[in-house]
Parts: sequence; C-alpha cells; structure tokens
Amino acid sequence: MRWRLICPETRDAYWNMALDEAASEALASGLVPPTIRLYLWRPGAVSIGYFQSLAQEVDRARCGALGIDIVRRRTGGGAVYHADGGEVTYSVIAPEGLFPGITESYRLICGWVLEGLARLGIEGEFRPVNDVLVGGRKISGSAQTRRGGVLLQHGTVLYRLDKEKMFFILRVGKEKLAGKGIERAGEGVTSVSEHSGATLGELCEALRDGLTKGKDWAPGSWTAWELERAEVLVQKYRD
Repeated sequence: MRWRLICPETRDAYWNMALDEAASEALASGLVPPTIRLYLWRPGAVSIGYFQSLAQEVDRARCGALGIDIVRRRTGGGAVYHADGGEVTYSVIAPEGLFPGITESYRLICGWVLEGLARLGIEGEFRPVNDVLVGGRKISGSAQTRRGGVLLQHGTVLYRLDKEKMFFILRVGKEKLAGKGIERAGEGVTSVSEHSGATLGELCEALRDGLTKGKDWAPGSWTAWELERAEVLVQKYRD
C-alpha cells in the first residue's frame, strides 16, 4: 500500500481542520490513498477538543486582541495553542483496519514521532495515552477519532514555546495542573529548541522521515474533490 505525503504547508486553523476532514471523507470513498501530512498554522490558533467547553478552556477576548483564531477539532483531548512558527502538526489519515486498539495505535504512531525526534538527537518516550515526553516533560500530544472506517490522528510537536502567551490565552486551573503532578503552568512542557539547534524546516524533515520510515510512499497533492469539499467544510469550522 502506498501512502501519500503532503508537507509542509501553512494554512489557517479552519483550512487545516477542513482538509483533515476532507481527506478522511475522500479516503472513506476510495478516492485517495492513506495520507500523512505536516502543516503549520498562520495566524496562530487555539484548537479545542470535540467535547470541550470553549468558555472554560479559552479566553476569547485575549485571543481576539492578539489575532489568534479559535477552532474546534473533530478529535477529543484538551485545548492546544498552535503558535505561528512555534510548532509542527502532523496528521495520519488511514483505514482503521491498519491499526490496533486505541492505546496501541497511539503508541505506534507516536513511535513514528519519536523516530523523527531521534533524527535530531532528541531521545524521548511514549506516555500513555497519547503523549511524547522528553526528559519527563511533554513535547508532543495527539488526538484521534475513528469514523466511517477511517482513523484520523493528528498531533503537535512543539518547536519553540512561548509559555507566557500560551497560558495567557488558555484557562489552566489548579486542579488540572495537580492532576498532572505539576504546580505551575508550563513546567511540564518542553520544546525542540530546548534540546536541539535544528531549524523549523529541519524539524519538518525529521518528522517526515520518522512518519514515513518503512512505508511505501510518494509526495502528493490535494485532489480537486478534496479542495472543493474543504471549501464547504471551512465554513463549518469558522462557526
């Protein structure tokens, strides 16, 4: 089975989420092969999980003042700040039957992320259910959904962390921090730039190599069907 690789590309939050959904629908209809994509966010954005309360997780006024978009993902998980130039997001869109159960599929795909980080000399580890740690601190988190026989997993890899801005716009309560065994917002998070002199482009290349290792793959592009479908879905994500 040959995989399609689309990377890297920079789009706004609504297009990034719309393209993930359009690719999932196209795969379910047999129009495209399994897809791996890497992408950046411009402008910066906050994505919230499918089941989250926007009011409880994000300060909308602060986001508006800073020009930061807000979008709801199809996947679960917590609120994530996607800084412009501060992280790389990956998506894996493939037939559900290629993967084991939830936890083991997270372990498998996060292993591909770990392979990419290793190419930059960064040694990490998988922490169930869906995190990648370096030195005991989170450098990558992922979220997953399975619909219509298609698995979609997307996740972030932090390149450079602006903790002050992140926790200025996200509402992180003391109970949530205590549940993660930390006292202050940001102390449980790290980034590639703290462990490597790699550029953002070099991080993209390393993740590309890690995500495609051992696969039959080829560079690809969006089909006309996916782009037309994404044009429609963008309006949903803007709402």
